Amino acid sequence: MPRINLLPWRDQQRRERKLTLYVWLLFALIGAMLVTGAGYLWMSSMIESQESRNEHLKAEIRILDRQNEEINDLEAQKQRFISRMQVIDKLQRSRSEIVHVFDEITHIIPDGTYLTSVTQTNRKFKLEGVAQSSTRVSTFMRNIAASQWLRNPELEVVEARKESTLGNSFVLYAEQIALPGDDDEAPVASKKAKRTASAGGAK
Repeated sequence: MPRINLLPWRDQQRRERKLTLYVWLLFALIGAMLVTGAGYLWMSSMIESQESRNEHLKAEIRILDRQNEEINDLEAQKQRFISRMQVIDKLQRSRSEIVHVFDEITHIIPDGTYLTSVTQTNRKFKLEGVAQSSTRVSTFMRNIAASQWLRNPELEVVEARKESTLGNSFVLYAEQIALPGDDDEAPVASKKAKRTASAGGAK
């Protein structure tokens, strides 16, 4: 019976299997490298796209910041302009108010009383004068309290003057009233009524 040696065939089959395995391993390695490379490129593309969006957002934010600064500057300029207008309006109103105040003083001061000094600090007046009696000073203070242009009379001092025919010197304070609108049309009827009452009280 003949003998057949199968060892070479088995060795060749083993080598072929190893070669096939190596080929598949190579394909798997190449596939893994391709997948990894594609993933890396995709991630890089996503990162670049996000960075581009971030830069665009930063640029838009810088533009908005500049616009906000310009708006704040305009708002500050507006407030300065409004403040100037208020100062001008206050000065214009005070010009007419002071005329009303001095006109009012000439009508509410009682007979037998005259002023030697009138000093204004902001809206407060210091009135110095001489009166025949302390009653005249009290009448003057009541007239100030009832005035449309002065209020809050405060007596600082009243004392007898021996060298004067008029009996008492006095110092009192009063505050100026700021009327809304401040037009030249003061309530004439009420002013006339006050003046009549003041004259009647001084007699």
